[in-house]
Amino acid sequence: MPDDATPDPYADPLGFGHRMQILRTKRGMSRPVAAGLLGMSPSWVKQVERGEIGMPKLPIVLRIAELLRVRDLSDLTGDQTPSVDLFIGPGHSRLPAVRDAVNALTLGTDRQAPSAEHLAARLAKAWTARHKAANHREVIGELLPGLIRDAQLAVRQSDSAVDRRAAQAVLSEVYSLSQFFVAYQPDSALLWRVAERGMVAAQESEDPHAIGVAAWLAAQAHRDTGPDHFDAADAMTLEALSYLERLLPEADDRVRAITGALQFEAGYTAARRGESGAAWGWWDKAKATAGRLGPGYYHPVTSFSQAIMGAHAVTVAVELRAGGESVRQAVAADTAAIPSRPRLARHRIEEARAYQLDGQAETALATLEKAHKAAPETIQYNGYARRIVLEETESRVPARRQRAAALADQLNLLAA
Repeated sequence: MPDDATPDPYADPLGFGHRMQILRTKRGMSRPVAAGLLGMSPSWVKQVERGEIGMPKLPIVLRIAELLRVRDLSDLTGDQTPSVDLFIGPGHSRLPAVRDAVNALTLGTDRQAPSAEHLAARLAKAWTARHKAANHREVIGELLPGLIRDAQLAVRQSDSAVDRRAAQAVLSEVYSLSQFFVAYQPDSALLWRVAERGMVAAQESEDPHAIGVAAWLAAQAHRDTGPDHFDAADAMTLEALSYLERLLPEADDRVRAITGALQFEAGYTAARRGESGAAWGWWDKAKATAGRLGPGYYHPVTSFSQAIMGAHAVTVAVELRAGGESVRQAVAADTAAIPSRPRLARHRIEEARAYQLDGQAETALATLEKAHKAAPETIQYNGYARRIVLEETESRVPARRQRAAALADQLNLLAA
């Protein structure tokens, strides 16, 4: 290895500070930015990275891990803590079957493919089942292999350009459903393969809704990869919006809804960057778009609706690290209007982040318990929820520590 090569942060015997510095640099994050997001001084970050201050206590380590999007705590700490995946959950038992279906070629079969209309009806039922189920990954994990293979076959057996475009639109949205299952599974390559195939199928379909959904999911995949991919997330979002907004005068509610969802995504990424004005500006645009939908409308993929805007406001405030504002938005949000169990659980997790930011740790834990009740498979795979629970297992308040430990046990967080 050349003398000027970047050290491997996973090679021993690097200390905590050196690992932190390497991982921060790889994220393209300066010390002042990292310090501000951690609520510490730049000099403190410098001292930690130089080894002048030892490894912080677990609550601070967890905040650093969240900030740097560290997948496993041992990547940051070496062998000094148990191996705990933060942003990758446990592999679901149905993951191999879904992976096999994605990878299948469906070449050697004489079976007649279902029609695009039949597949679209099955897909709609699958989305409905997902929203109603507490164990939503189990539900869609059972349905996906058949849907994926049949949609792939429908594209291959299309007799005309019109039929092929219709089949591609359904295949793209089947991949979109697949992305909800594959996200936070221990197979990042599969996630990107699904996202890319969904985008290709959407573009082949020339269907605005399918294109919008594929772009929405791809932008999230880029953003969740870390700050060095925020530009890619923005480029995907803005290009899709430029395409869709021209169609709005004649668009149906599905296209309006995916446009609004993309507008919020632009605000979400701006909030991750710490750009308050841009974040709330995009939220305002999304709210205006939601206002043009019927009060009972609920988009089956993105959950975009009038009802979801309160939850989105909580997310913006939390990502901007505005504790008081995020709690105010959490109190104002109408959770009863969110009909999807996994989406409600996700909102509860955002509320918990708000309460923890505001110093209300007990309320944060109580809110995570509500998230677990709504959809255990959502909280089990959510890195923010896992970080809060682990942090509170170190609380100096015995009752809070016991409550967090009970929830950690339900989530199998420290299972060997």
